[in-house]
Amino acid sequence: MKVMPRSSLEDAIELLHITDTHLFGDVDGSLLSVNTLDSFKAVINGVMNQNSSFDVILSTGDISQDHSAKSYELFEEHIIPLKQHCFWLPGNHDFKPSMEALLPSRQVKQSTHVLLGDHWQMILLDSQVVGVPYGHLAEEQLELLEEKLSASPERYSLVLLHHPPVLVGSQWLDQHTLKNSDDFWKRVSKYPNVKGIICGHVHQEVDVYCHNVRVLATPSTCVQFKPNSDTFALDALSPGWRQITLRNNGDLSTSVRRLTQGQFQPNFNSTGY
Repeated sequence: MKVMPRSSLEDAIELLHITDTHLFGDVDGSLLSVNTLDSFKAVINGVMNQNSSFDVILSTGDISQDHSAKSYELFEEHIIPLKQHCFWLPGNHDFKPSMEALLPSRQVKQSTHVLLGDHWQMILLDSQVVGVPYGHLAEEQLELLEEKLSASPERYSLVLLHHPPVLVGSQWLDQHTLKNSDDFWKRVSKYPNVKGIICGHVHQEVDVYCHNVRVLATPSTCVQFKPNSDTFALDALSPGWRQITLRNNGDLSTSVRRLTQGQFQPNFNSTGY
């Protein structure tokens, strides 16, 4: 599939990254005392109120919390006002049969490879290991990654997956990271056209470089995890999203936006979920 910028005069592709919505089929469903549908709707409204235009929406997993088909339907229903195609991939909380039951969809797309304009591409990987929170890329996923990178060396590349291939400095989260990150980086480091890795999973802002590649994780649309905490801990920061600009010269710029501070505060006495 190929996505073109809104105008042929544009010299950039604009991306909206929303992740870890943790929706329930029940509209009253809450995660750690946060109604995840209400917080998701507030994020969508926040995006719309800033009057920014996007070419593509990205959702990097944990779309559902309860595995229900209805939770995925609610996701699609509430991104319709954003109008653009949304490409999603599974996280450790997702149930792929329910995700796939929604497809084909007018707005939600499930693809492993997308061309972004004339200069960029993105490769979407599945790092889910059923029944456990950590991630692992099967050999077929690693082969897909290398195949797409080697086939288009002239295109700047983004790689999307749920589990970050780097440690984030929180012991309880880092034990659930991408287990075969060394295999991942062996592939990626061979291709200087890879400019960014975009992830979910950690419910916090991450912006670091590894092997000269920028690795980005984005706040959840619901509950936030406290950075640099060795044990489970929640953050008081509000839900958020990320905007990413891809320039034709290979430059990548990005910023994180959040709802007004104090909105959708979790139960800070929680010891896990």
